Amino acid sequence: MPIQLLPPDVAAKIAAGEVVERPANVAKELLENSLDAGATEIRVEIRDGGQRLLRVIDNGHGMVADEAQLALERHATSKLQTADDRNQIITFGFRGEALYSIAAVSQLTLTTRHQSEPFGVQLRVEGGMIVANQRAGTPVGTIISVEHLFYNVPARKKFLRKASTEAGQISAVVQRYALAYPDRRFSFVNDGRLVFQSTGSGDLYDVLVKVYGLENARLMSPVGNVALGFQLANQDDPTAPTGLEQDDALALDVDFMMVEQEPVAQPASGSQAPSPILVFGYASVPTLPRANRNTINIF
Repeated sequence: MPIQLLPPDVAAKIAAGEVVERPANVAKELLENSLDAGATEIRVEIRDGGQRLLRVIDNGHGMVADEAQLALERHATSKLQTADDRNQIITFGFRGEALYSIAAVSQLTLTTRHQSEPFGVQLRVEGGMIVANQRAGTPVGTIISVEHLFYNVPARKKFLRKASTEAGQISAVVQRYALAYPDRRFSFVNDGRLVFQSTGSGDLYDVLVKVYGLENARLMSPVGNVALGFQLANQDDPTAPTGLEQDDALALDVDFMMVEQEPVAQPASGSQAPSPILVFGYASVPTLPRANRNTINIF
């Protein structure tokens, strides 16, 4: 077979596999987009484990119509303009690949309105192609609905787990971000039922109660400010790299909560873990999302 360039639609599906493996990946990427947009309230709704529908609603600053369409293109981003900008990134994402990749393997609807606009815009995308573009009456913020994930990539779809398993993974993602951002209100709705909702009060203890339950939350006590470079490590493999540079370790203190001498149910798996475990609270310097992201992934 001769060497040839892949058709754009085939290349897009392959590239999407690097970003999106399952519905929980979609939830993670969209949650981070909402946080980067300054949202204080984020709602995640799913049906059939996120395979039939995964919707993220936020009250962030939204997008104007022209930028909304551009956001669906690959490597379209507002977060950097030059390669040197990577050294000063203060957002979760910057490559401009997530929305493009998700849209390539789903039927996606993007509804958004910027605060400077009297009305919003709604874009309908199927397999990466915009099939509808119209004005929409919508509040300031963004709503992204991802339907029929992997409908055009059956080989990927068959590796998904049952709906309850996929829903559990999405729930765990939402809870991790709620723990990392106690000043934001997160809601998770599964098949029409409100499963989780944080208060957004800024009090980490409130989120711990929501995630772990009152009895387990009472067993936790604050350790206080701990140097991140010293404490941040994968407990299963302390030698694993943290992804932090020395400047990050020196610049950032983190409030941790420690559980001593009691087993605590892990929200991601439901299993009993031996104590002590370390639960990430929140960064006292919120301008290092790279550190926040790494900690969320570890814990």
